Amino acid sequence: MRIDKFLKVSRILKRRTVAHDAAEAGKISVNGKEVKPSYRLKIGDVVEVSFVSGTLKFRVLELKETVKKDEAANLYEVIA
Repeated sequence: MRIDKFLKVSRILKRRTVAHDAAEAGKISVNGKEVKPSYRLKIGDVVEVSFVSGTLKFRVLELKETVKKDEAANLYEVIA
């Protein structure tokens, strides 16, 4: 699954276009490397997203095309 779609499906970012723009701006890295919006995520990848207020680092646990709002948090595990 593409990184921009995963960020939208998991509700980490609100819209796919926002995720796309963040990746283009170099604010998303996977396993320590900056990635493009088309990067293919795999289970176990460690993703870091930079926000104005700080960064969010998480590990991908599942890849699903669609999930309900209540299940979105089950797709990833936040790393301190």
